[in-house]
Amino acid sequence: MFTEIPRSRPETPLLNSIDFPAQLRELEEQQLPQLARELREFLLYTVGQTGGHFGAGLGVVELTVALHYAYNTPEDRIVWDVGHQTYPHKILTGRREQMHSIRSSKGLAGFPKRSESEYDTFGVGHSSTSISAALGMAIAAQQQNIDRKIVAVIGDGAMTAGMAFEALHHAAHVDANMLVILNDNQMSISHNRGGLNTYFSKIWASKTYNNLREGSKKVLSKMPPALGFAKRVEQDMKGMVAPGTLFEELGFNYIGPIDGHDLTTLVSTISNMRELPGPQLLHIMTQKGKGFAPAEQDPVGYHAINKIEVKPQLSSTSTQAKGPKYQQVFGDWLCDMAASEPRLIGITPAMGEGSGMNDFEQRYPQRFHDVAIAEQHAITLAAGMACDGLKPVVAIYSSFLQRGYDQLIHDVALQNLDVLLGIDRAGLVGEDGPTHAGAFDLSFLRCLPNMVIMAPSDENETRQLLYTGFLYPGPAAVRYPRGNGPGALIEQEMTALAIGKGVRKRKGHSVAILNFGTLLPAAMAAAEQLNASVADMRFVKPLDEALINELAHSHELLVTLEENALMGGAGSAVSEYLSCVGIVMPVLQLGLPDQYIEHDKHSTMLADCGLDQSGILKTIEEKLKSLSSAERKSV
Repeated sequence: MFTEIPRSRPETPLLNSIDFPAQLRELEEQQLPQLARELREFLLYTVGQTGGHFGAGLGVVELTVALHYAYNTPEDRIVWDVGHQTYPHKILTGRREQMHSIRSSKGLAGFPKRSESEYDTFGVGHSSTSISAALGMAIAAQQQNIDRKIVAVIGDGAMTAGMAFEALHHAAHVDANMLVILNDNQMSISHNRGGLNTYFSKIWASKTYNNLREGSKKVLSKMPPALGFAKRVEQDMKGMVAPGTLFEELGFNYIGPIDGHDLTTLVSTISNMRELPGPQLLHIMTQKGKGFAPAEQDPVGYHAINKIEVKPQLSSTSTQAKGPKYQQVFGDWLCDMAASEPRLIGITPAMGEGSGMNDFEQRYPQRFHDVAIAEQHAITLAAGMACDGLKPVVAIYSSFLQRGYDQLIHDVALQNLDVLLGIDRAGLVGEDGPTHAGAFDLSFLRCLPNMVIMAPSDENETRQLLYTGFLYPGPAAVRYPRGNGPGALIEQEMTALAIGKGVRKRKGHSVAILNFGTLLPAAMAAAEQLNASVADMRFVKPLDEALINELAHSHELLVTLEENALMGGAGSAVSEYLSCVGIVMPVLQLGLPDQYIEHDKHSTMLADCGLDQSGILKTIEEKLKSLSSAERKSV
């Protein structure tokens, strides 16, 4: 058991001899526990150096070793769900010496990535996709007559999503040769019930038992009553010691639960199940943060950690400009609003803590609904509540809202229902990379009739626009980024802002910057050097058309600024409006380019996209030069 994260690189002689899984498979089985210990220690060291996802990887060290030992990877396919837990997998698959670069510029991705390694069979980041992807691979192997084994590893949290059950149903329907490993870290589904489970699991996974099972079916098939009785006896036996009835009814042969940290049992069980035909499900029990005492005691807090480094002492004159996190601003507003509005209901699809809803859950438990990883359900649940007099507030990450898009269109917007979306993690999200980037919400929301879309520029505007959206009698969304705000003074009194009205922040000449969202400080800094006007637009839909008209008629160039995809975003809305009313003038749209932005520090990503102060200034100056050149050519 480790109690501290190693500060210096540990001695890992056995791990150092493993560059790829083929070398792992040359080890004697009795050497595997030592390898697991070294792998866990090396994982602790590397994540301490780099930061990143932590607890989940510690929990699957033994499983990762067992899978690569029992399966002929990469020819056999292992599909990991979400990917938080794949750091041990990366270490064992040729990337041990690159782990210091994980989640950093041009370094290893924090999630499985097909272009990074042939062992990363499927790129992930969002949950509950592994069974569908693995089933696709199993069908592909069958169609091409390839003798390839397929494994999907899914957590108990990810198993709550409807997509996982859709895939289970289909896998049973086509009788796919695949293994699903349900990694249950004791946060849901069931609890370990002792040694009897392990004993029976070994029996159920054995070739002897399964040969007898299949042979008996053939014999008893000629005596239907006897066959029915045998099936009931088997189900009852399993039901006494294992919670597998659901999966058996779906058509899977269920084994478990077994101890996911017992390497001997894991290797034996997985090796046996590898040879079984048809859809198989192995249920293992693991502990998130296993082997590191603080993480075992606080698995949520140690889900991910920051880089551990010595922080320089601040002088007495040093100041901290950062304000509270936007998630805290949302959580505080939610509690304050709920105190005065009994109709308010808080909904989250398994991201209550990340969205800042802990205090709300504790203070208003009867009005808090964590629906698990079920974004589609979260949206339609809110729609149903709104039909009958409640006012639901759905806290959801921008990239996760993509999963509930049909429900947002059909169940909320089409029916013009009174639902407020608090869209968290809008824009780029730094080290988590493109799978989690909220780069598209303005584009996919703006085209929906009935939607009001707000993009606050700081903490106080976030609070006031949440209040504005709550009072609005229809579907509304407030989008805000991950992390800290610029430090604006937050007014505790809530004031409804006029729908569709922006505000001028700076009066200049020639150039007017129309800012949508939290890039306002960079816009203001660039405007100071340009002596440009700046408008904080606040609303993406409806637009402040009067303000746009005023700025268009008094300036030579309009510049739109947003942390969203340029295609279909706020800048496109401004250009569409100008074209509609016949105003012909140059418009420079600044936003995210038409590509997926790889992981890096958030500030670096913005700079690379030209969305920091110097990038904004440089692009505007280049545009002004091109306009001057065009004027000279026309003379």
